[in-house]
Amino acid sequence: MGLYFAKFSAFGSYAPAKILTNQDLEKMVDTSDEWIRTRTGMVERHIASKEEAASDLAYQAALNAIEASQVRYKEIDLIIVATISGDYPFPSTACIIQHKLGLKNIPAFDISAGCTGFIYACDVARQYIENGIARHILVIGVEIVTKITNWTDRNTCVLFGDASGAAVISRSEPTDISRIIDTKIDADGSQGNFLMQAAGGSRLPASHETVDANQHTVYMEGNRIFKNAIKSMYASSDELLRRNNLSPADLDWVIPHQANLRIIKALADKMKVPMSKVIVNIQKYGNTSSATVPLATDEAIRSKKIRRGDIMLLTSFGAGLTWGSVLARY
Repeated sequence: MGLYFAKFSAFGSYAPAKILTNQDLEKMVDTSDEWIRTRTGMVERHIASKEEAASDLAYQAALNAIEASQVRYKEIDLIIVATISGDYPFPSTACIIQHKLGLKNIPAFDISAGCTGFIYACDVARQYIENGIARHILVIGVEIVTKITNWTDRNTCVLFGDASGAAVISRSEPTDISRIIDTKIDADGSQGNFLMQAAGGSRLPASHETVDANQHTVYMEGNRIFKNAIKSMYASSDELLRRNNLSPADLDWVIPHQANLRIIKALADKMKVPMSKVIVNIQKYGNTSSATVPLATDEAIRSKKIRRGDIMLLTSFGAGLTWGSVLARY
């Protein structure tokens, strides 16, 4: 047991202004609005401008989260950013956010766990809070996946959008109803080649050959990912419920990774949770990777679906392969 409990103080989010619709994609690749809706549930997605980088989106989401939390900027003890599409290979996007917020002398680092990044970051932040090392932590999931998308691949280019979601995770006081009940993260590196960006690292440094072969863009084996996503998100969610003596009926809300509407429905069916308890916004944003869960949570809170005291389960799956869940009373 830790010294303290952690809680979600507040969430914030931000998406770029430009919107790319299914009809727009029909003009770009051999696809159709009907095919995209039927296979994915997506209708439109937000696209970053040429000038926008991950830190720009993350900064706006951070401002919204901090404002909603009523935590003062100088009270933030740590910044964790989950991203696979940061501004640069280094320095970290978290350090850039620290500078933009005018903060100094606090740790700031990035986490790379694909679409599960925000869940991983929440798990790490929880440990810092519970052990008494930090009182308030800014956790951000941000992606500009469209800048590493192969726009000639109709199977992947219709899927992704750009956005950021943030949360302020704080120490829960004895009088608080809110707290993070439990977290579970996992990985299976043996299946990492199912979803990856092959070039740009030390294995395949940038070259004319890697650029010509589109190896700096997202590669995904969709069918393998589909099956693994349902199985893995269910496994981590089921374990959290069991070890905390809860059942799916005790949940007020499930906020899953917004990768594919069919995955979301299959997960809800497997968990025996009605879709009326599942937060879905994939139709507006597409798959924004590590930003999907905090973005969907923030929208649900601001629309007054999720209220203080509600028990919510956040769950995701992504490159690595990685997966995990967070069980919390908001």
